[in-house]
Amino acid sequence: MGGDPRVTLELPAAQLEIVTPPSPSVPTAVAALTAARRDLAAAAEGLVRLAATGVHPFADPLGVLNRGARYDHTAREYGDVARSQLVAALQVHVAIGDADAALPVHDALRSFLPELAALAANAPFHAGRDTGMASVRPKIAEGLPRQGIPPALGDWATYAEALRWGARSGFAPDPRRWWWELRPHPLHGTLEVRVADSQTTVEDAAAVAAVAQCLVALLSGRWAEGQPLASAATWRIEENRWSANRHGVEGDMADLVTGEAEPTRRRLRRLLDDLGPLADRLGCPRELEHAGRLVERNGALRQRALAASSGLPGLTAALADAYLP
Repeated sequence: MGGDPRVTLELPAAQLEIVTPPSPSVPTAVAALTAARRDLAAAAEGLVRLAATGVHPFADPLGVLNRGARYDHTAREYGDVARSQLVAALQVHVAIGDADAALPVHDALRSFLPELAALAANAPFHAGRDTGMASVRPKIAEGLPRQGIPPALGDWATYAEALRWGARSGFAPDPRRWWWELRPHPLHGTLEVRVADSQTTVEDAAAVAAVAQCLVALLSGRWAEGQPLASAATWRIEENRWSANRHGVEGDMADLVTGEAEPTRRRLRRLLDDLGPLADRLGCPRELEHAGRLVERNGALRQRALAASSGLPGLTAALADAYLP
């Protein structure tokens, strides 16, 4: 890619990361993603076929890692656990523009991570077999520390103390090693939503990004109006997270206060209805509409259908076919 800053290395040598610039709207960001995918595919022509998914369907479970000071440290510290991290996520940064609101929104947004995970589940196969999961990616990632639902932070002093302790202990020497599925990003001034699997199509990626942005807008708007933002117990959110990873959109989730369970699809449809007015205001109504289609048939369901008809090589070819719009 000739040093193109849009494309960077990742820990696994078989992966690349596309980085889009700050954008005023989801459609603008997705246009940048589409252009980067096109240019990357052109550069790779004749060498490899590119595909985006949470986990490669039949690759060896232990892979080759890229070299470099940060990657070498990870390999030394975590050994084969690091070599097993052949996983790919869609990471969405959302700027709030108000430092006082950022951590209350972070703590409240934790409760919605399972819904995003279910919508974006796109990794049912691993090492040549059906895992029975809608997304096995989070379970592979859990071999490393600081995974899953992050702790509630409360205020900036608490967050600063957590970063200080991580740096002094050597376990997390900088904020980039906070590998939770949601984190404040001190460098960019954003909340980074990291819960979603990498999405096979740009249309699916746009839908997930729209839901993430609208959720942040919903919660920050409530905070600005003086409404209290609930911060649920981590273990309760983790129960819904398990359902999202295991069953995707086809499971049940529980109300975090009452414990009453309901089908995940019904929960997601109600959430998208709540986000509709915000999508209109933020300029992403079409992307939110596509999220409704993911509620019915997300990436995991499509992958299983393709594997049933074409086998895992045919599925992987289809993932590559869908890389560009």
